[in-house]
Amino acid sequence: MKAAILNELNSDLLVEDVELTNLKVGQVLVKVILSGLCGAQLQEIKGWKGNGKFLPHLMGHEGCGLVESVGEGVTTVKKGDKVVMHWRKGTGIESDFPNYILSGRQISSGKVTTLSEFSIVSENRLTKVPDDTPAELCAMLGCSLTTALGVIDNECDLKFGESVSIIGCGGVGLNLIQAAAMKGASFITAIDINKNKEKLCKELGATEFSETIKNKSDIIIDTTGLAPVIASALSYLGENGRMILVGQPPPKTNAEIPDASSLFNGAGHTIKATQGGCSDPYTDIPRYINLYKTGKLNIKSLVTNYFSLADVNSAFNLLKSGDAGRIMIKC
Repeated sequence: MKAAILNELNSDLLVEDVELTNLKVGQVLVKVILSGLCGAQLQEIKGWKGNGKFLPHLMGHEGCGLVESVGEGVTTVKKGDKVVMHWRKGTGIESDFPNYILSGRQISSGKVTTLSEFSIVSENRLTKVPDDTPAELCAMLGCSLTTALGVIDNECDLKFGESVSIIGCGGVGLNLIQAAAMKGASFITAIDINKNKEKLCKELGATEFSETIKNKSDIIIDTTGLAPVIASALSYLGENGRMILVGQPPPKTNAEIPDASSLFNGAGHTIKATQGGCSDPYTDIPRYINLYKTGKLNIKSLVTNYFSLADVNSAFNLLKSGDAGRIMIKC
């Protein structure tokens, strides 16, 4: 099968022929339909998420697929099921890491990878969904949607009528906008250096678009992971403001707190980093599908580009440019 492989940090991915191995206890073989590209994968390529000691390895953590076969002990999915492939742990067995063979030698992989024609996945990284679930929705429920909806639902304590500023309007940021709108935010400021995103941000519920943060907000959510952006945004927290860090900074990054005494104004301020919005795939994915079925969740506008697996590096170059919403890879 073909798979996208990170062979060296800060380099293009290689699309190579990779051999599958026999399934271990708790593993599932999935035929990948669509895989979404995430900014976290750019960080992975840069080495922000490790020192590269596991290279070469397969890539991707957000996908939609069909179950081909199951290993010993698997009970939550069966052959033919449509599944969300997600990086957060769900229900079922936590299997060993899978093995793949590249040019006669074993290579590394996470417990879910999605940038390949087939993937060996730990049972607890899969959630079955109805057969009529759109592949794009299914894929985004692997990361971008569950992260964004989880941040608003679980992390922000957003109250009706509060204001929200969202810094960085990529795939997660765009979903944060519509999640905040659904949750009753009165004023949503979308902040991005790419002016061409203004129309899409407002279509999804943003009240205002700006290239820099200008106004105080009850809640500020950063998806960029850039220390200077985080530091400057802190001074725009309103009374009892909450700042949620979604984007992960590089290792050993320091972000200064300007006028730290201001954090004690009013009832105090909260700064919190989140891992995937603390979402629970087993309980949250069905609820989020209900939002889509009742017309409350817009996915049509979110996906802006499709690429083949063979053209995955062009897709990543577009992702780097910031000129796209969610990019999908047809596997």
